[in-house]
Amino acid sequence: MAKSFDDLVKRTTTRKTRERAAIRSQEMLRKLLLSEIRELTGKSQQQVADAIGIRQPSLSKLEKQSDMQISTLSRIVKALGGELEVLAKFPKGIVKIDQFSKTTRRPKHLRGEPGELQLV
Repeated sequence: MAKSFDDLVKRTTTRKTRERAAIRSQEMLRKLLLSEIRELTGKSQQQVADAIGIRQPSLSKLEKQSDMQISTLSRIVKALGGELEVLAKFPKGIVKIDQFSKTTRRPKHLRGEPGELQLV
């Protein structure tokens, strides 16, 4: 009788090893190319291109670029069902950059003191 791969993994690895592998898998899933995200959402290049108002070859080109405008990236992410957030990592922590969101600017008294970062 054939054994499933999951059964084989359970018999040949420790629980700790399986937990480490699960964590590593989650880390890898957090670092995906746009094309990989699009494929995981089950959308074709044509569907995404139509949603953002460009031609499919243009989207193909964008997916291969290492540099693009934040507004373009935001439109692609939205077409895939997501929401883009821009985060900056500093030695004291992570800060969300709101400049690219459609929300209005926060009042000065909510922005923090000069030299002080508002961490996420």
